[in-house]
Amino acid sequence: MNDRDAGTAPDRPGDGTVERVLLAEPRGFCAGVEMAIKALTWMVRSFEAPVYCYHEIVHNQIVVERFEALGVVFVDDVAEVPEGRPIMLSAHGSAPEVVATARERGSFVVDAVCPLVTKVHHEVRSRADKGYTIVYIGHEGHEEAVGTMAVAPDAIHRVESVEEVEALPDLGDQVALLAQTTLSHREWESVAEAAHERFPDIWTPGRSDLCFATTNRQAALVELAPRCDAVVVIGSSNSSNTLALERLARESGCETVLRVDSAAELPRRDDGSVDLSGTVGVTAGASAPEELVEAVIAALAPQFGVEPLRVVDEDEYFPPPRNLRELVAAVDRFASLGLGAPPTGSATAGDRSVAAGEALEALA
Repeated sequence: MNDRDAGTAPDRPGDGTVERVLLAEPRGFCAGVEMAIKALTWMVRSFEAPVYCYHEIVHNQIVVERFEALGVVFVDDVAEVPEGRPIMLSAHGSAPEVVATARERGSFVVDAVCPLVTKVHHEVRSRADKGYTIVYIGHEGHEEAVGTMAVAPDAIHRVESVEEVEALPDLGDQVALLAQTTLSHREWESVAEAAHERFPDIWTPGRSDLCFATTNRQAALVELAPRCDAVVVIGSSNSSNTLALERLARESGCETVLRVDSAAELPRRDDGSVDLSGTVGVTAGASAPEELVEAVIAALAPQFGVEPLRVVDEDEYFPPPRNLRELVAAVDRFASLGLGAPPTGSATAGDRSVAAGEALEALA
């Protein structure tokens, strides 16, 4: 991507031309989303439609619609799934009773929860078992927050503002502080400080609950936004980390900030060109496919090309769940032997060389 060139736009007046795109790196799919999307593509390959998924696999409209076109049915209640059908649980994490019900109803169940969310679930369970009361910083109604709170509902208080921390009752001497992984550092910081002031001996985990990918995308945006006349954030409106990027771009001093699901939502002039000019920053939430980034840059048609702005390299990889890897490997062996050939191993769901976007495009 560092060598990419978006080409040259037709000459236009200087105040109506996108001169350059500053492209945030990292951006787009995080390791957890890569794992979840790859896992669902292998589910679609392994089972006849319909395959059921509890909640949206990730919070991105384009990804969800593409899976729906392939026969995936997204449900908000596992009880809606006909008995004996394969079920996938989303990357945001599910309540323990939802996991149990899915295993009772489904012929094959894959839990695609992000390992970072699993870490928070473990911390909630561990602290609750030790008698702690948990202050959990998270957004009301967000699927990750709902699933996390269900791990120990009698021992947890959700807050998302300083005022809500101040309104908490006396929680005793054993209090723990945990958080939704997709919060921005700015969302988390002031609330966490208020919790420490209210409960001076509050326990916190040795490693932050905030997702490293979310933090990295925000760090890249903080570097990028002050240099831009406009910033385009690609991602859906129900994506917490995407909305955090949009807010952060405004807080970082950029007056024109647009959040779009796709290039089709960019503002246009009468001649069809994008109604932006100067230097435009581009980033994408952790659930947004790279193909959307490519389409936005093509629409912006920067006169002097694209300048990547990298703040950190990411090489984290989460393999799809073991039971799915074993199933796909078994299917591959059976299919290969049926043709009189040795197993190829090419369909192995844990193959790190296959990007989630590529796997999804191959199905389409």
